[in-house]
Amino acid sequence: MKSLFIISLLVFFYGCSKPEKTHNSQKSISVTDFRGKTIGLQKPARRIVCLLESALSGIYMLHGQDAVIGVSTNIHSNNVFPYYAALDERIKAKTLPTPGNWDFVNLESVVALHPDLVIIWSSQTETIQNLESYHIPVYAVMIRGTTDIFKEITDFGILLDKHSRADSIIDYTKKEVSALKIQSHRTAKVYFMWSQGILETSGTNSTVNELIQAAGCVNACQSTQEHLSMNIETLLAWNPEIILMWCNEKLDPADILSNPSLRSVRAVTDRKVYELPSQFECDLWTLKFQFVVKLLASYAHTGGTALDLHHEEAKMLAFLYGKDLTQPK
Repeated sequence: MKSLFIISLLVFFYGCSKPEKTHNSQKSISVTDFRGKTIGLQKPARRIVCLLESALSGIYMLHGQDAVIGVSTNIHSNNVFPYYAALDERIKAKTLPTPGNWDFVNLESVVALHPDLVIIWSSQTETIQNLESYHIPVYAVMIRGTTDIFKEITDFGILLDKHSRADSIIDYTKKEVSALKIQSHRTAKVYFMWSQGILETSGTNSTVNELIQAAGCVNACQSTQEHLSMNIETLLAWNPEIILMWCNEKLDPADILSNPSLRSVRAVTDRKVYELPSQFECDLWTLKFQFVVKLLASYAHTGGTALDLHHEEAKMLAFLYGKDLTQPK
């Protein structure tokens, strides 16, 4: 009777524990993308086609590059190439397929790769519909601020089974920004200049505005538009104290300083016109936005001398990517 009782207990406990183990092993993965659509996978993504460079950057920060089987065409051609080449031998050799980008996607090429997940801008609605007609899960992205950047990384951490890494790099970024001590009580007025032209800027409902404020400054453009074109008279009336240029292949700060139409602008007379050093290091739509905040805070409050910016850059890239990318080969 005693042995029968023990056997009965063993059967009871085995019966209670086994269903829980089976349930966990079959638990699906679920996130909600920027369309508000639920993306469900039966297991972590292992064949990702990422046609969005900023999202690809996040995947590499999560050390999830082994799951990437296709990237945007611009990865192999523009000034971000040396950085990704230093991170991935396939990109260095240009052997990783490039079936599309933000304005064109070769549907047949994507389908032929048999992805278990495609990452793309949410505005590419026709491509998304076509991909989903093949029953390919699509995670659609739209970044409007730092909260969206954190959401994207958190979601990728879930989809790639990199939860701890996602939490770690988000926490690091938040601490780096909050640790930035602004010593000046004066709030500098900043005009952000996009590379499309001198009169292209961003208003208050933008990632740009968030970063300007995080640096202890104020946006010269108080329009609520995310991106807008304005006229020279308006820029002169705003009279910004600092002009911060997005990475620009056609114009340098010297061109702005020598522009006769802008000679009365305070940023020009004080020679406080700066260009962000690189699209990769200063990507506003990734966790690297922290470096832009540090750059602007340094320009605005100390003339660029308080922080060792090269050290800050190297520290950030080493933490986010696990590799020194300050001088990519």
